[in-house]
Amino acid sequence: MVLVDKLVKDYGDLRAVDGVSFEVRKGDILGFLGPNGAGKSTTMKMITGYLSPTSGTASVDGFDVQTHPLEVKSRVGYLPESSPAYPEMTVVEFLTYIAKSRGFRSRDEINDRLADVIVKCNLHTVQNQAIETLSKGYRQRVGVAQSILHDPPVLILDEPTDGLDPNQKHEVRKLIQAMSKDKAIILSTHILEEVEAICNRIIVIDQGKVRVNETPEEFKARKPGSSIDEIFRELTNSKAYA
Repeated sequence: MVLVDKLVKDYGDLRAVDGVSFEVRKGDILGFLGPNGAGKSTTMKMITGYLSPTSGTASVDGFDVQTHPLEVKSRVGYLPESSPAYPEMTVVEFLTYIAKSRGFRSRDEINDRLADVIVKCNLHTVQNQAIETLSKGYRQRVGVAQSILHDPPVLILDEPTDGLDPNQKHEVRKLIQAMSKDKAIILSTHILEEVEAICNRIIVIDQGKVRVNETPEEFKARKPGSSIDEIFRELTNSKAYA
């Protein structure tokens, strides 16, 4: 569903992403890990078509992100960092705008899609509030809702549980797991327990390069008895990836 081949992104003399390659299949939840500034968000933006790569290729469901950008965007649900939205809109107004932007036209169709994501993301109590009045956790849930509204086959989620309380995190994780049966999901997070709980593959990116591409079991076998969090911190501090 997602194929990334030798992606490079340069900003002047700075190489933010340096030859990143990996694939994600239907049913996968890929945990995309790395320290701040490692190149995770830049890679995700190139896969979704929001940034053009300096070199290399990425494709979604067989469509190249540079030559078929509209086909890619129609197949991707994207939650960027900080979950941007129009603050003056209510939740329903914003999700209606997103639905129309995604090509839904009939009132019944739009209402059906809104009802589905409002239930899935537990937004019914705030659906008529302006987004600027919501807590960070609820704004994040609105961001998740807009990313899944068109039921895309690929989800790319940058810190989807950021700002959520423990119960809300649990709800979002359950939702991601339920959706993974018929989707390919890339999940960037700093919460290592989240990776252990729901991901079936781990990629560690550091200084723009993929350093680790393993299952959680293989990752934990690097240091038996240690948590994923402990192994990750040791790897990224020592730069010992072999």
